[in-house]
Amino acid sequence: MKTVRSVGQSGKGFCLLCCLVYFMSYLTRMNYAASLAEIQEDLAISKNLASLPVTGSFFSYGAGQLLCGFLGDRWPPGKMIFAGLLSTCACNFVVALCPSIGVILPVWCMNGLFQAMLWPPLVRIMAERLDAEAYERCCMLVTMSASAGAVFVYLLVPVCIRFADWRAAFLLPAAAGTASAFLWLVHCGENDKSGGRQSRMPREKRESSQLRLAGLLLPAALLPVLAAIILQGGLRDGITTWMPVYTAETFQMTSASAILLTAVLPAVSIPGISLASFLFHRKKNELTVSAAFFAAGTAASLFLYGQYQSGPGISAVLMTLITGCMYGVNFLLISQAPVRFSRFGKVSTISGILNAATYVGSALSAWLFGVLSETFGWGVVIGVWAAASGLGGLLCFSFRGKWVGFWKRSGGKGTGKSMEK
Repeated sequence: MKTVRSVGQSGKGFCLLCCLVYFMSYLTRMNYAASLAEIQEDLAISKNLASLPVTGSFFSYGAGQLLCGFLGDRWPPGKMIFAGLLSTCACNFVVALCPSIGVILPVWCMNGLFQAMLWPPLVRIMAERLDAEAYERCCMLVTMSASAGAVFVYLLVPVCIRFADWRAAFLLPAAAGTASAFLWLVHCGENDKSGGRQSRMPREKRESSQLRLAGLLLPAALLPVLAAIILQGGLRDGITTWMPVYTAETFQMTSASAILLTAVLPAVSIPGISLASFLFHRKKNELTVSAAFFAAGTAASLFLYGQYQSGPGISAVLMTLITGCMYGVNFLLISQAPVRFSRFGKVSTISGILNAATYVGSALSAWLFGVLSETFGWGVVIGVWAAASGLGGLLCFSFRGKWVGFWKRSGGKGTGKSMEK
């Protein structure tokens, strides 16, 4: 396979293109959730019905992670990324041009599947075209581009609503994403001949007798870890999805202002991840640190429960604290924990399963929080946030000894750098 430089790309140029692709993926994935309040009002539908496309896309994205992770090792990754980004742009065009929930629901579910075509082959192509040091730097920049994309969405949507309507929040990202897809194809996909070739990154030494996955679920405390991941995914993405609706309804804000206020939530991912990494290097136990983050999220949720009608400012600060804590948990359990399984040759398998669990929680929360708020009010929803965060902390705290004890007995390692997906 040709190297980055042989196809006319410097390592920095290639990394920038990777960042551009993932930035565009967030613009074309999160714009529906950011526009949810305006879509609900414009189409005159219930919150429950308006949230179904978000729920469906979370499910299809989570399932697609497993499928596309398998395909990404067998198909040319550059062309797979081009096809995924171009297809997700097509979905955005359809939503903008056919504003009916009957059309939006299946199309946005397909969008989740096409979005899943981006991350697995992107990791593979970075691994093949960059050395280890450049790969680590590029991964961090791609992570930052994802956070930047999420923030940009919540800045773009209010502008579109103010000067046009919510459909523009789909048309503009779709047009920019289409241009980015062809830019990617020209520089990184056109000459992609890697086929089924393996990554240049060094393989972890595997156990001569590999355990079946079922043999790891109980000894390594994977089941409570999966439950905790579902809870953090529900809190992180559920709060981000419903905050514009909550602030608009509770404080009689315009939907544009409520969406703009939500832009602060994805911005806290970087400090949340940095703090989680800092604490993990001292405790060396993902579950211990995750329990602390869940405890902080519980405290913030309980305080919000008593103050949620006090004003949009205090609500925004407390929701930011809760989601920041969940970003920290996500880094520890989704990005850091799978490295432990390199001894058994199951890093990729475990990573796919854990990442899919996140989107089970995300999908459930997108539907459940809408139903609860419509039926019982936002006070009950915030109470559920506190209960979910408390349960996540209890799970992590209760199984922290079993988790680290298994790795000490098996000689497994928990070091290495990874990132959020």
